[in-house]
Amino acid sequence: MAAVLALLASFLFALAAVLQQRGALKLSEVSVRHPSSLLRLARQPAWLLGTLALLVGYGLQAAALDRGRLVVIQPLLVTTIVFALPLGYLLTSQHVGRVEILGAVTILVGLALFVAVGDPAGGRDDAPTGQWMVAILVIAAFCGGLLLFGDKESPGAKAGVYGTVAGVLFGLSATLTKPVVEALHEGIGVVLSDWMLYVLAAAGGIGFVLQQLSLATGRLAPSVATVSVANPVVSVLLGVLLFQERLSRPTWHVAVALAGLGLALAGAVRITLARENGPRGATALELPDE
Repeated sequence: MAAVLALLASFLFALAAVLQQRGALKLSEVSVRHPSSLLRLARQPAWLLGTLALLVGYGLQAAALDRGRLVVIQPLLVTTIVFALPLGYLLTSQHVGRVEILGAVTILVGLALFVAVGDPAGGRDDAPTGQWMVAILVIAAFCGGLLLFGDKESPGAKAGVYGTVAGVLFGLSATLTKPVVEALHEGIGVVLSDWMLYVLAAAGGIGFVLQQLSLATGRLAPSVATVSVANPVVSVLLGVLLFQERLSRPTWHVAVALAGLGLALAGAVRITLARENGPRGATALELPDE
């Protein structure tokens, strides 16, 4: 059931990204230098529908994490890019070529190996506050450095930088979701008094804004693929380091499972690096009205 919920969440995340991009492409510019442009997104019906899909996806992801392990649930979110390719082709006229298709097939094969052979065990529901603080500081430094020094000259590079930082922050918020959901079982008052809820909200909120900037470049594949790679990589690392989750089957099972995960991530990276042509023969302002 946890895996099914994660796959449903992946589909909704892909649908949300495509719809939000469709709304963003109707504006001349979306930038943090012009905060009003972000507010104008809220007047786009497609963007609002995408945001609704995103919120439902978050709910399904939280339910999946409540029932399963981070090291299995989060890698399944790589399928977001697989769902996004046909949706982007149909809804925003994104270019989908042989490289993108082969990358999607590679992702599916790799995840099939990982899920079939991997067997997570052990772990805990939370980690000491000190360990959390170290992890959050390292992630903040990485994200800040990438935003400051990442090459954002071209639309594709901009989509990749913003998408990567958004994915890292989503990975942090997903990891925090597990202890927050556990606290929710004890009552709403316990959750509201927990610092993790507010860090989760901040990381998710900043990641959300950066994802919109990434999607606004018109380059769907690198935008979604970087989020889909960074999110599970960060979550799995935090799951192993903070929650002490492990793959417990014999050594060769673990090797095959990790190889499958690596194959899936390689497929997503290949899609990220593929040349993006944006909307076929249309500019952002030439998209048909809703």
